Amino acid sequence: MRPLTRAAAFALGAAAGSLADARFADPRRGHPVALFGSAAGRLERRIWRDDRAVGAAYTALCVGAVAAGAVAAERLLGRRPAGRAALAAAATWTVLGGTSLTREARTIGRSLAAGDLTAARARLPHLCGRDPSALDGQQVARAVVESVAENTADAVVNALVWGAVAGTPGLLAFRAVNTLDAMVGHRSPRHTRFGWASARLDDVAGWPGARLTALLTVAASPEPRTAWRVWRRDGSAHPSPNAGQAEAAFAGALGVRLGGTLHYGDRVEHRPVLGAELRPVGVDDIERACLLSRRVGALALGTTVAGHLLLRAALGRRGRA
Repeated sequence: MRPLTRAAAFALGAAAGSLADARFADPRRGHPVALFGSAAGRLERRIWRDDRAVGAAYTALCVGAVAAGAVAAERLLGRRPAGRAALAAAATWTVLGGTSLTREARTIGRSLAAGDLTAARARLPHLCGRDPSALDGQQVARAVVESVAENTADAVVNALVWGAVAGTPGLLAFRAVNTLDAMVGHRSPRHTRFGWASARLDDVAGWPGARLTALLTVAASPEPRTAWRVWRRDGSAHPSPNAGQAEAAFAGALGVRLGGTLHYGDRVEHRPVLGAELRPVGVDDIERACLLSRRVGALALGTTVAGHLLLRAALGRRGRA
């Protein structure tokens, strides 16, 4: 029996890690992403300056340390395919958040279905950063569907895309980039300049995955023509270069209207409406969005694993030429 190639070991590990996420969701204690966030937070407090160059150095140091650690772990394992597969499985389980995403969404959906708006509002901050205090049930449902759409790209597809490109180091480096964006990439007096590099790097890293998410959403949609039309028409209207791609495709796929006015504490954003001709979001659309997210995640796994195998095979042929 021929031993697994490195590409096949990664593919097997990515599939196993995805199954672990589906079965167990995120680790409840000692999550590596949380540990990385704690370390990055301590470093920020030590080196923070209201300066883009310092922020860029901070971003490079944090992401570089994660990528270098993953490369070192792979080299330590050498030609042991079982070890490489186990490493890829652990990394994939660490970076994927699809099951936790849909669990949170469904928890809010159950509260709304039971008429408990207070519980739904209290739970919403676990899913997104909006101020829920003045939201009615329909607005909470819309926020949940938009968050499921955006985070299907961020918490599932994007990581797999970078795994396809760069294996386990790509998986972990993307999660580091995305975590830093959540920590310092938002617009605040403290992070406008310091977090600029993290925010821009996240935009660049998320570009391919956001568009793949939209394409796979069209493929997984019961109404692919509507999903395609709304995505192509409205996806670039969103202020984010990436979030609007997934949200517009989800809007068309679910046949609902997304976007509009959003409240983030004292800050109000007036975003373009995605799928303006479609109906408002209802409570039942939360479950439909969760099912769509899971289908997109499964398609993303198959697409990116196949892409990784093909890419490595092509590189191998070029190296022998």
